[in-house]
Amino acid sequence: TLDGAGAFVRQDRPADALTAQAVRHLEQRLGRPLDDGYRSELLPQLPYWMQAVAGTLQQGLALFVDYGYPRAEYYQPQRHGGTLRAFYRQRVHEDVFFHPGLQDLTASVDFSALAEAGAAAGLDLAAYVPQGRFLQAAGIAQAHAEAAAGQDDAGIYALAQEIKRLMLPEAMGERFQAMLFTRGMAAAPLPAELLLADRRARL
Repeated sequence: TLDGAGAFVRQDRPADALTAQAVRHLEQRLGRPLDDGYRSELLPQLPYWMQAVAGTLQQGLALFVDYGYPRAEYYQPQRHGGTLRAFYRQRVHEDVFFHPGLQDLTASVDFSALAEAGAAAGLDLAAYVPQGRFLQAAGIAQAHAEAAAGQDDAGIYALAQEIKRLMLPEAMGERFQAMLFTRGMAAAPLPAELLLADRRARL
């Protein structure tokens, strides 16, 4: 809502039936109630979105890549402010009402909820891995070698730095996760090293 000066401010209000049901489902899955005042993100419409995205897929593989966590990590008690954040001029901060329309707003993905939504849409979960391990299994080393061919030293260095950003755990390698679903396939054609890195047990 707006305050007296016309600035955006938060205003608590009762949850609608869909949101209240989603919170009860979340607490049941967590095995504990959320603390009073706990604030986080929840997407009750995720199963409907997944059905719309995957509904026409008859045979094939669906890949989702984003930053996020399994449910138990997403809703940790110490993460009581949620994952919603803003980016303004390449800097991250938590004031989502700062310069409305001039900054990007983002939140992390609950990959456990995504896995459930995929199952509800009739998809089979094939793998859940960190981005770095996914890119490694997908052949990023070969792609890097091909891209670096014919480059000068500065170009090779720049490519190497971009690869590090995508792969290193402290950069995007662990922060981003890859989730793969299949439909209509007896076995997913995935590299063995990708399956060895699978973290479905954490969901």
